[in-house]
Amino acid sequence: MNITRRDFLGKTAVFTAAATLPPALFHPLKSFAEPQPKATIAAVTGSRVDAVKKAVSMIGGMELFVKKGSRVCLKPNMSFPHEPDRATNTHPEVVATVARLCIDAGAAEVIIIDYPFNPPEKCLKLSGIADACKGIKNTHAFVIYNENLFQSIPIINGKELKEVQLIKDVLHSDVIISLPTAKSHSTTGVSLGMKGLMGLIWDRRYFHASVDINKAIAELAATVKVNLVILDASRALLNAGPSGPGLIDFPKTIVAGTDQVAVDAYGVTLAKWYGQGFAPAQVKHIAAAQQLGLGTCNLDEVTVLKAQV
Repeated sequence: MNITRRDFLGKTAVFTAAATLPPALFHPLKSFAEPQPKATIAAVTGSRVDAVKKAVSMIGGMELFVKKGSRVCLKPNMSFPHEPDRATNTHPEVVATVARLCIDAGAAEVIIIDYPFNPPEKCLKLSGIADACKGIKNTHAFVIYNENLFQSIPIINGKELKEVQLIKDVLHSDVIISLPTAKSHSTTGVSLGMKGLMGLIWDRRYFHASVDINKAIAELAATVKVNLVILDASRALLNAGPSGPGLIDFPKTIVAGTDQVAVDAYGVTLAKWYGQGFAPAQVKHIAAAQQLGLGTCNLDEVTVLKAQV
């Protein structure tokens, strides 16, 4: 079922201006000197649906992340009014497969949400995500477009950011799953999981114009507690991102893990961006996230479980 944000609010009583902020979704920024546990990620090549299922199963299964009765927020790239073959949005098959896995794991509700640059309903329709998720029980896909649907929260120990306005629905979810697509970006080099979190904030212009955007992305990623990242690298927009049109490659890979930095770092290695290969640490916001202690971009320190389907 796909409904407008207004309709959704009419059916839900939990989103009020006075609602308290669930502290479990957020944590203080860490020191880069704090040791990090060794990360494990899964990288599966093959058909999208089977690769998503296999990658999630290899890191413990969706039941590890989604408990019975949970309210789950899926954050795909859904910001451009383009069909899937343009490679600017997360592929609808990936989003629908993850939604089904969440429901099968016992989620009471799955919301699929983004704040797009472009006409909201057009993005929802042309991305294919709304249609792909029709018929999945207790699943709602919608786009955000009003400032009153955001809530200001403090950034604890932030240097670039002191506060940020985040989508209220995200703040009141039990589980947050990031579903980025793999693409280039004119400002940050690439747009993967952590860069994609900018689709949760109201004032993206502030990130671009008033602060060091790479450090701000790292602080945002270190503040919002993403429980799981599933990177859609079934195809990759190699240049002219984030909107394209540009050159598209087909790594045919799904990457899943809980370490946002490691998943993004591995995603960097899956394609030649702008005609050349880059080391993950060359991407400034990925390196900044490692410095904050959010994870590691040194893939020698990451266990990568690989499979083909």
